[in-house]
This record gives sequence, C-alpha cells and structure tokens, in this order.
Amino acid sequence: MAVLKIKVASIIGRMSDLNAVTEICGKSGLFHPDNALSFYSDTSHFTPISDENPYAEPLQRISEAITASHKRLTLLSHEDTDSLRMTDEEIFAYVRKFVSVLNDFQAERTLAQQKIQHYEQLLEDVSHFSEQDLDLKDILACKYIKVRFGSLPKESYEKLNLYNQNSYVVFFPCSRSATHYYGVYFAPIEQVSEVDRIFSSLYFERIHLPNIADTPKDAEEMLQKQHDEQVSAIQAIDQKISDYWEQEKNVALRVYSRLMEKSTYFGIRRYAARYNDNFILTGWIPASKADELAESFSSLHSVECTFDNAENELPHSPPVMLKNHKPFKPFEFFVDMYGLPSYDEIDPTPFVAITYILLFGIMFADLGQGLLVSVICALMWRLKKRKLGKILIPCGISSMVFGTLLGSVFGFEHALDPLYTQVFGLPGKPIDVMESESTNLIIYSAVAIGLVLVVIAMLINIYSSLKRKHFENALFGPNGLAGLVFYCSVVFGFGGQLFLGWQIISVPFVRGRIGLPLLVVFVREVLGGLVERRPDWKPESWGEFLVQNFFEVFEFLLSYASNTMSFLRVGAFVLVHAGMIMVVFTLAEMGSGLAYILVVIIGNVFVTALEGLLVGIQVLRLEFYEMFSRFFDGEGRPFRPITVRQEQ
Repeated sequence: MAVLKIKVASIIGRMSDLNAVTEICGKSGLFHPDNALSFYSDTSHFTPISDENPYAEPLQRISEAITASHKRLTLLSHEDTDSLRMTDEEIFAYVRKFVSVLNDFQAERTLAQQKIQHYEQLLEDVSHFSEQDLDLKDILACKYIKVRFGSLPKESYEKLNLYNQNSYVVFFPCSRSATHYYGVYFAPIEQVSEVDRIFSSLYFERIHLPNIADTPKDAEEMLQKQHDEQVSAIQAIDQKISDYWEQEKNVALRVYSRLMEKSTYFGIRRYAARYNDNFILTGWIPASKADELAESFSSLHSVECTFDNAENELPHSPPVMLKNHKPFKPFEFFVDMYGLPSYDEIDPTPFVAITYILLFGIMFADLGQGLLVSVICALMWRLKKRKLGKILIPCGISSMVFGTLLGSVFGFEHALDPLYTQVFGLPGKPIDVMESESTNLIIYSAVAIGLVLVVIAMLINIYSSLKRKHFENALFGPNGLAGLVFYCSVVFGFGGQLFLGWQIISVPFVRGRIGLPLLVVFVREVLGGLVERRPDWKPESWGEFLVQNFFEVFEFLLSYASNTMSFLRVGAFVLVHAGMIMVVFTLAEMGSGLAYILVVIIGNVFVTALEGLLVGIQVLRLEFYEMFSRFFDGEGRPFRPITVRQEQ
C-alpha cells in the first residue's frame, strides 16, 4: 500500500530500429515516455524527432467512413491485429479502396436524402391546396395573368378590405391553419408589380407549386410516389452498405485496429531525440517489469536498454501510480481529487480510507439507514460503476456498527433494547444521545478524536519529511517534531489539568515544553538551512524575517485551535441526526395509521439523502483541510503509460 516503485529506462539504438522499439514499448502497456532531452545537461548535438505521423490520416479516414455508415468501431486484440499480414503500403491501399466504396454509397444516400427533403417540402406546400379542384397546368400556363399561390397571416387577411379601391387585390383562400390562410391571387401583367408590392407589405409568402399534374391532388399523389421511390432507394443503399460491411468487416476492423496501434506507437517518437543516425528514448516503467522490457529488445541488436532507480531522478518528478490493497483502493479517488503524492511522498490512501469510514460511521450512526446506504451504493457500483458508490459501501457498514452502539434503527431509538438487555445484560442502550451526560460524552469524544488524528497527521508528516530529507519540515516545522511537542504539551498540559486534575503545569514545563518548541518553529528556516547546509540559510533582512515569522507563527497557533475545534462537527452531526429524526417522528405522531407510516418512510428517506450528502462532504472537508494540509503536498503527476486499449 504505497507508491508503486518505478525505474527510468534509457533506450539507445539505430534510427532504423526506432519504430520497432516504440511498438515494443507501446505493446507493453507499461511505458510512460518522457522528454529524452530533459535528462541530459548537454543537448547541443541532439535534435528532437518531429516526423509527420503517416498513420494519422488513413486512420481518420477509415474511422470516419465506418462511423458515417453507422457501423460500430471495435478495437480488436493484439492477436487479431498481429494476424493481419499486410505491409503499410497494402494497408494504405486497402483504406483508399474501402473508404472510396463507402463514400460512393454515402454520396448516393445523401443525394436520395436531399430529394426526399425536397419532395417533403413540395408535399407540404401542395397539401394546402389539395382539396381544390384547380387545373394547375392551365393556371400556371397563363400568359397575360400572373398567378401567385402562397400564405397570408390572419392579421393581414383581415386588412385586405383596406385595399377595396384596387379591384385586383383579392385573395382567394383555399385552406387555413391556426395562424395563416393559404390561397391564391391573380393580377394582369401590367398590374402585377403593384399587386405584388401590396401583398408583400401584408407579409405574403409565396409557394411555388410544381407543374407536374392537372390538379393539386394529382400532384400530391405523384410527389408521394416519387418520395416513396427515394425512400426505397435509401433502403437499397443501406442494404448495399450492410452487405459490403459484412463482406469486409473482419479485414476492415483489423486494419483499423492496426492503424490505431501504429499511430499510437508512432506518437512515442516525439519524446525521443536523434544524434546522427542514432536515437535515445527515455521513459518510466514499473520496477518489476524492467527485466521483461529489456528482454523484449533482445532481437534488436543495435538497441541497448539501461535502467536507473526513480529515486535518483527526483528532479524530473517521476510519475506516480498508487498501489493499495483492495479495501483501500476505492479511496484513491479522494486522494486523486486533492492531488497525487510525489514519488518520494507517503501515499495517504490507507489513512484516508480508515479515517473516512470511521468518521462517516460516527456522524451518520443509524443501523437501518446505514444498511440502506450500503445497499444503494452497492447497486450504484454494480450497475453504473460509480466510484463513489464503492467508497460508500463500507461507510454504510460503519454507520450500521455505530448505529447499533447508539441504538438507532431508522430513527427508532429503542428498537434494539432487547439486544442490550437479553444478550449483553445491560439495562438499556449504552448511549442515549438526547441525555445531557451522553451529549457531553459525544462532544468530548469528538474533540478527542480530533486530537488523536491531528497528532497522527503530524507523525506522518515527520516520517514523510525525514524520508524526503526535508529536515526543516520534519524537525522544526509547525507540523514537525517541534510543532508536535508544542501541540501535545498544550493539549495534555492544560487539558489534563482542566479536565482530569493533572498538576503538571509549571514554569519549567511552560518554558521547555511550550516556549522552546514555539521558538524553534519561529526560527525554523534558519535552523533548517543550517541542518540541510543551504548556502542561503541566513535571512537577507532580520527585521523582515522577524515580522514575517511572527505573523506566520500566529497563524499556526490559530490553525492548531481551529483544526482541533473543527472536529466538534463530528459530535454535532450525531446530535443533528437525532434532532432530525425527532422532527420526523413528531410529524408522524400528528397522524395515525397509514399517515404515520408514510411520514416515517418519507422522513427517513429525506434524512438519509440529506444527511448522507452533508456527512460525506463534511468528512471529506476534515480529511482535506484538517489532516491532508499537515503532511501532504499532492504535487505528483500520474503514471500514464502509452496504451491503445483502455483495459490494459
């Protein structure tokens, strides 16, 4: 349960073998390439490789052609693509032929679709006049009279009587809709311009009827026939596409998969550098797979591969892959939200998993509602693969455990009394949330939990900083050894004397356990510089140093208090849960029978949803602000090996 150990691989060989090397690295699914030039101080004789990817264009063409044909793009396995015995030239030629055939089919289909749209528009236009017994051919063939079919808004139709002085401004409606009248007007050639102008001012929209039949009804039937012919043509084209796809499917998908592989592997070349006729490629690989990768280059005689531990390359920020046991692995989702640890940093995932489950259970303590959360979240994970669902399954179980301790089952506070009396021999449930003594116990316990978790976070920071050789942070920082001594002395000294009657506060105690650690934190930069032998350990301006560190120490003191008091929300949510359930049952008792049952059910659903959301957010806040901030930077970058298939 830590950051996966990796190594940096340096691969050197002839340019003629570079494609083979990138293919081997890509097929491994474990190679994370990095800029080779960044690993060398003198790069004057090296040049980056920026060759154009010859596989990108044919890959795009075949992908677009298959997608446009509404066929499914499937990435086949390595075994299927390896069985494809075709050279690059043969693959490119196949793509040209395959795409050309599909494009021809698509061109025919597009033309037929355009005709269908045209006929549909004509059918809609003609439908407004289909009930009229008009001789379209004779009307449209008039030489001295112009005919205008079209539509007129209702408001404009009502204004026609304003033009009574012009005997040619007459509109003959044929049909109507909710907003328009559809009809025709006639005008002599010498008057048509004026009449057109008047109707245009009335927002007349002209409709051009096709001169293909005697009557609108005949035209409608003819257009419908032509429309159906094009629909049949599209169906025939689709069948041709399906037949061609079934004929070429196996080869086409293997070609597509092979092009996807080659294009992806070719992309690795941009990380390499060229020196004369040689190349150098650098990348990261899991330490356990280093020998396996080196062995795969054995057939390439010009290629040499060397490995170095990632710890020796920390200035290059080695990528990070988290490796945790199955119960902790879902909580990597939360860690990734905050930021991955650096390669030499502690992986906080186990700590997050344990504390998140514990705090969630305490704050959402109900046996029945916890069971409901676990069941719903199990379905979320099983059906939808939601990461949050998998995280909340153990959280619901934790709620069940603490709900049993508090005796709450869907808000029924005494449902488990027989368990306590008959099995454990107790007079009742161990903790009654609404009693004053239990309330004080819950609040004090919440603060105690906060104290313990803050101390653990400091201990983790000390260990992590020593591991990274950040001695200033480990020994003298506010979350280091000095801060730990100060915090524990204040808590156990004053807290013990105030609540437990310990008489340990004295002048020597205050000076040695409180004052001295605080002074060390104040001058931590100077002490850290001396220990780490930094040349700039001495401040440029002591006055500025004193003022700046005074306010920083003051901020640290406030953070100690605020971070500890933040854990009061753990106890507060226990009380809030009891209060919300009390409201539900108060409302339920106002009714009886079915009304009582419905209020209890709806109330429990509401409380479960609302409180589950709030508790989940508040626990995450405690993780990020009260604990993560003490020991975790989260500045790592993810380990992302080049891979074609996501399942790898």
